Amino acid sequence: MPWYLYLAFKQLFPTGRRFPFFTVISAVSVALGVALLIVVLGVMGGFGYQIREMITDTEGEIQIKAQGSISHYREAVKKIETVPGVAGATPYAAGVLMVQYQNKPAFPQMRGLDLGSINRVVSLDRFVRLGSLDALDDDSVILSGGLADALGVRLGAVVDIYTPLMLSRKDSEVILPRTAKVVGILEIGHQQLDSSTLYCTLRMAQDLYGLNEDVHGINVRVKPGEKEDAVVSRINEILPAEVRAFSWRDSFADFLWVLQLEKNMMMFVLLFVVLVAAFLTMSLLLVLVLKKTREIGVLGALGASRRQIALCFCLQGVGVGVVGTGAGLALGFTVLHFRNDLVRAITHVTGGQELLARFYQFSELPEHLENRDLALIVVAALVLSTLAGIIPAILASRLKPVEALRSE
Repeated sequence: MPWYLYLAFKQLFPTGRRFPFFTVISAVSVALGVALLIVVLGVMGGFGYQIREMITDTEGEIQIKAQGSISHYREAVKKIETVPGVAGATPYAAGVLMVQYQNKPAFPQMRGLDLGSINRVVSLDRFVRLGSLDALDDDSVILSGGLADALGVRLGAVVDIYTPLMLSRKDSEVILPRTAKVVGILEIGHQQLDSSTLYCTLRMAQDLYGLNEDVHGINVRVKPGEKEDAVVSRINEILPAEVRAFSWRDSFADFLWVLQLEKNMMMFVLLFVVLVAAFLTMSLLLVLVLKKTREIGVLGALGASRRQIALCFCLQGVGVGVVGTGAGLALGFTVLHFRNDLVRAITHVTGGQELLARFYQFSELPEHLENRDLALIVVAALVLSTLAGIIPAILASRLKPVEALRSE
């Protein structure tokens, strides 16, 4: 081991009873900055990742929509499934209905499912908490958990469904509400979907909205390993001009842009925490240089080069960065692991759990840290810590042995 590396290690971790105050304070400051970055970027990345999972789990990676409705959807589905990269396609109908149970009204979002092809795109049956997706037919519905709780509906209850066509009829024809049996209660984990969604067959949805043989859109599942944008381009080549395919990123572009902006701004602000830690390390190293003036003079008199003396102090900044980054990674991932427990404890005191669900639409705090974000955090912490040791190292290397010994 080179002597300057050994000396730098001994300065950071002195033997005997001496407490490594400089090392602990500097490493703790770096660790706190790294931990904050990991927690914040992990949570903000979790929101984007959870949204993607929610969309792909319920609608697939690609949605095909038209300005109005899509006619001849069966031929369109067959044609789409021949496109390279497409694993499956299923039509759907969507809209708002009024549901009433024992004089309790609600206005959920309706999703009409094609039971013959839904399993090729999404696996809704794994979200069914009570009942079964197989029991769904043209005279029954499945409700989301929040909607069932709001109406007080139990499995097997009969609800009344009111269609918007009741308001659009101008002749003397009277449309009566349609009754349907609740054969399932479904929970996805997304607050908005779980609070107000009704699932029915595609045939029932077409009748409720007067679509005849049309549908509102087609959901598409992409094969593993295929790029979604490339598949979207291939699908659009075979579709008419009034019907377009959109990836999940395009469908939620505004919300994802806001999340990315928040993530970037938080990372920019929290990088200043690491920067402050680097300045603290530099200040302590400068004090150490002043305290070790005599020792630096002795090293120079013994033949140590300026480069070796500079490395001795610069490596101390690197050591602080390595120790602080390692501790920060451990602390950050620990906080992420227990994030929901911490949130529940905080919101129990502040009463903010409902606000989290209302604004971010998730019942639990998600977490997903991308490899590039983790690499950026580690590199930033190590680079700033190394830079913090350069100025004291340059100052120490410029001390002349004679002047350093004379000053003592």
